[in-house]
Amino acid sequence: MFTCTDAELEALLDPLQVIGAMRAAFAGGLEKVSMPQRLHLETDTGTLLIMPCAIAGDEVCGVKMVSVSREARPEGRVKASYLMFETSTSRTIAVFEANHLTDLRTAATTALATEILARSDAVTLGIFGTGRQAKAHLAVLPRVRSFRRILISGTSATKTEAFVQQMRQQCECEIKAADAETCARSSDVICTCTSSVEPLFSGERIQPGTHLNLIGTFQPCAREVDSALIRRARVFVDTYEAAFAEAGEILVPLHAGEIGREHVLGDLHEIVSAVKAGRRSRDEITAFKSVGCALEDLVTAKLALRTIRSRASETAGRRSVTS
Repeated sequence: MFTCTDAELEALLDPLQVIGAMRAAFAGGLEKVSMPQRLHLETDTGTLLIMPCAIAGDEVCGVKMVSVSREARPEGRVKASYLMFETSTSRTIAVFEANHLTDLRTAATTALATEILARSDAVTLGIFGTGRQAKAHLAVLPRVRSFRRILISGTSATKTEAFVQQMRQQCECEIKAADAETCARSSDVICTCTSSVEPLFSGERIQPGTHLNLIGTFQPCAREVDSALIRRARVFVDTYEAAFAEAGEILVPLHAGEIGREHVLGDLHEIVSAVKAGRRSRDEITAFKSVGCALEDLVTAKLALRTIRSRASETAGRRSVTS
């Protein structure tokens, strides 16, 4: 059985390879994918999320388990693990720490959507949030667009400036702190990576041609952007089922009668495979809402397992040659 820590997975997984694997998986569609809706189990100390996935004909399947604590913990409020099984025997073949896996698969999915929906000449990336997902998106999004400036907006000036100073060491372009209004108004691509239950900025501030990735929340009553933004945007989602069950950005205006279900124009499979049109003009506002799905976890875990097996085989081959 293979095991990996978060640090080992970070060294193992190439973001561009994860983006490519995600592209191939969503292009193939969801017909062969068995992916029950995410299970929320409330406990005395927080919430346990369970996300299984299997693909017909695959030799492996998997399940992610995420513990979200209500209280702050030294190791962080969120702790994830991923278990992989041999489909034919149900034998456990791998156990991974999955915090980095989750961060990377989310940012890779966002990057895939950005590659399709954002203007090709986007130069300013705006990120709301200063946590793990903000860090992952800052590292991965520049793989699909040549940003010259990155704006960061956090919950406090002190926290934002500290994050900027930390990230400046790994950024090849200008990075600076910004208030919410400036970040919203001045960015060509926006990623909201927060746990906010209320809109972070006025949707009226968003300039024509902006693309937004809304990835921070997955509760029906929580939303990082307001209804005005959703009404103005061409809206796309990772999967219809998950979005209409968990995405507050869509469900709040939907239940208020401000939009209809048809306002969601396509899912990731449809825009990756060009079944549905993404961006049609420079001035359109586009929004990709992702609550995360178990297919994204399985795709990333399979890539890690394939790399581990390949390296193990190479090591065994070298040993046999030298023995």
